[in-house]
Amino acid sequence: MRYLARRGGLFLVTLWAALTVNFIIPRVMPGNEAAAVLGSFRGVNPAALHALEIQFGVNTHRGLVASYFVYLHNLATGQFGVTAQGVPVMTEISSKLPWTLGLVGVTTVIAFAIGTIVGVASAWWRGGRLDGILPPTLFIVSSVPVFFVGLLLIYVFAVKLGWFPLGSNYSLGATPTPTPSFAWDVLDHAFLPALSLVIVTAGLWVYSMRNNMITTIAEDYVKTARAKGLTDRRIMFDYAARNAILPNLTGFAMQLGYVIGGAIVIEYLFSYPGLGYLFYTASTDHDLPLMQGLFLFYTIAVLVCVLIADLITAVLDPRTREA
Repeated sequence: MRYLARRGGLFLVTLWAALTVNFIIPRVMPGNEAAAVLGSFRGVNPAALHALEIQFGVNTHRGLVASYFVYLHNLATGQFGVTAQGVPVMTEISSKLPWTLGLVGVTTVIAFAIGTIVGVASAWWRGGRLDGILPPTLFIVSSVPVFFVGLLLIYVFAVKLGWFPLGSNYSLGATPTPTPSFAWDVLDHAFLPALSLVIVTAGLWVYSMRNNMITTIAEDYVKTARAKGLTDRRIMFDYAARNAILPNLTGFAMQLGYVIGGAIVIEYLFSYPGLGYLFYTASTDHDLPLMQGLFLFYTIAVLVCVLIADLITAVLDPRTREA
């Protein structure tokens, strides 16, 4: 319980700091959200500017402290403001979140699983053919920019071979329905961007898991398990891999949190309507309320994922509860 209280307290303090920074930054910037939104238009109507200022909550003649508590109240009630188009920020985010979770979230889990399995196998049979080929290959591929991998896959499999569509999340004119044909259409559109992310990110986990595994194999409890005559499979997974994966959990949780924000480059490259593409359009449209809401959403996602990883680590390794 003490460990849970410490982690929960740290989570709340960090969340409060993030909320406060998110409140302060727009207010120390010159101008305001309404002026930024209408800045690209000539001859702005003062009445329209004033209406937007009221909508965005700027120039309301409130004190800074009063505005801060109104801001916290709005966040507690799920009111993240409105976009430049007048749509609630949370409505815009929630409409794009499932696509990002379905594409980038799933591919991150797949890449982590591939990297972990290859890392465990290459460390257990280190010096063999698998250890000499797969880890270096995946590591080299992971150093290639993701946009280059995506462009290469588009050129080969979409332009030349025509096996997959160029982009988007489903075919133009299709109606989203819970049918096998529509699900297949979504998977068909998601394959190339998903493959791009798996190719680039899987190698990042291989060497980390391999090094952790080699260190763990040298521990006394693994040697004791060998002396007991336990099978190699049980030693590899129950003794070595279970402990070697612990340092990677927090890193995976942080990456998963960032992934919820969306892979901006991939979603833009494939015109995939997730949170990454939403952030790109918000930045090009100078939609500050939407960008502010996305920044806050990303921060909360990372904090929640790290907290869950800490709790899982405490369950798998009781020694961490004493730290």
